[in-house]
Amino acid sequence: MVKDKYFIYPKDVSAFGFDWGKLSLTVAPEVNGASRFSGGVVELPSGEGHSRHNHPGAEEIIFVISGEGEQMVEDETGNPITRKVASGCTIYVPESRFHSTKNTGGGPMLLFVVYSPAGPELALRDLPDFRLLPPGF
Repeated sequence: MVKDKYFIYPKDVSAFGFDWGKLSLTVAPEVNGASRFSGGVVELPSGEGHSRHNHPGAEEIIFVISGEGEQMVEDETGNPITRKVASGCTIYVPESRFHSTKNTGGGPMLLFVVYSPAGPELALRDLPDFRLLPPGF
């Protein structure tokens, strides 16, 4: 658990690093004791994104802090719905629904993501390009 469990910056925690970017969990059971949800900041470099995936049993909220990109969320019949998104947009991903994000802008795209219940993000550790980055990296 981090020293200050109420006020946490991405630089304060270790991050999940991938070929497509990184996730810094700033709210999670192992970070500050949150029990009903987890979340953190995702950074996607220009031209990068995460491929189509889902979080079985969990809903997700994605808030675009900065940058622009394309977001795909499958509807209730499995049809992909893709929209251009930018700073200020909130994306709701229903439970177990497939989705993907791609940064189409010229600079980094920052997202704040929330998972409910907590835990589905831990499966990211099983991806072949996963690496644990130290705080501040």
